[in-house]
Order: sequence, then C-alpha cells, then structure tokens
Amino acid sequence: MIECIKIYGFDVYYMPRQEVHRDWILGEDPLNKFINAYPIECYLENVTGFGGNDMLSKFGVELRDTGTFLIARRRWDELVRRKGTSVLTDRPAEGDLLFFPLTKSLFQIKLVEGSDPFFQVGKLYVYKLQCEIYQYSHEDVSTGVSEIDSLTDAINENMLDFQFSLESSDGFISTENGEDVLILEEYDLDHIDKGSFNDKFDEEAPFVLDFSEKNPFGEVI
Repeated sequence: MIECIKIYGFDVYYMPRQEVHRDWILGEDPLNKFINAYPIECYLENVTGFGGNDMLSKFGVELRDTGTFLIARRRWDELVRRKGTSVLTDRPAEGDLLFFPLTKSLFQIKLVEGSDPFFQVGKLYVYKLQCEIYQYSHEDVSTGVSEIDSLTDAINENMLDFQFSLESSDGFISTENGEDVLILEEYDLDHIDKGSFNDKFDEEAPFVLDFSEKNPFGEVI
C-alpha cells in the first residue's frame, strides 16, 4: 500500500496543530499554532479535481474546495506520531493541516475516517482524510518551510512578528522601560490587510454617518 501511494500519489506536508490556550468549556483552542511540517506521501481520491462548491455570501465569494486524501497508517506513525507533536497520539486529528504543493494550497482536516466497513485482506492500511480549503485566521504558522510560511507572512497582522531583532537574532530591541518593543515601519494594517479599506472608510464616513438628529425615531415630547 505504501509503495502504491508513492507511485500514484503526491508528496504533501502534514502540519499537526498544537494547542496554545484551550477553552475547556467549549472544547476548542482559537490560538492554534503550526510549527512543524512533515513530508508524507498521500493519494488524492478526487482524481478529476477538487470537490465542493463556491458560495456567494455577504462577505463575497467563498471557495469551498474539498478533497479526500489517503495516507498510509504506518507512514503516519513513523513520521508524525513518534515525534509526539500531534494533539492525538493514535490517529490524525481534525484541525490539522495538509500543504498540497501542486496547487500551493492549505487544506484543513475536517473528518478522519479510520473505520471504513469495506476493506480487503482483513485490515485497514490507510487513513482517509476529508479536507477543506483552510480559512486562515492569523494562527501562528512557523514551520521553517519557506514555501508554507510565505503563504501567511504576506497577510499576517501579528505585530510581534515585526519587532526589531538583535544582531545575534536571539532577542528583540525593547524600550527603556523593558515593557514595550520597537516595531518596524513595515507594520501597517492598511498594507498588510489589503481588503480592509480603512482609508476609504475614514474618507467616506462623514458623508454617510449623520449625528445631527439626536432622536432618529421621532421628536421627544
């Protein structure tokens, strides 16, 4: 099975998520970070292209491309589980990412099928990962693989990533009180978040918002 996936499949990067501050009430962690990327062979089950639909929402067009990836259980154990960096120790976890170099896309695992009732030779040899295009929400992505990190560096709004670093690159330049850090001029939200239109809103707001009427619902008697 591993040999077949190597022949007919693709090499992807498996990126296990790491929890930063888990909310034990809601059972989620909005501050997930991805600092590891492991190359692994996978087989794309959707051979004719990605599935899913493009949706027109109030925020614009949303790309909902989906794909089903197959990875060998033994290879996942060798490359990911033994490193001890995955949230789950026995199987791939929902929320982990796959970087698909062919389309330079990040896919998020939505469902892991590890108990398919239809299989041959009496044993399941693969994990079937149902994935969807990843919706980036400013998580920390620092895997050391430039091809992956460059996808998020251009739109990252984390101010601490724009700190003045020391010449030795093992620290940052801080102010005299030691509490604040110096930020590069490159940190400009209007430049980073190209879809914000902050300047446009500031320019047009005085002509749209009118506070001259104290009671917009009628006169006060």
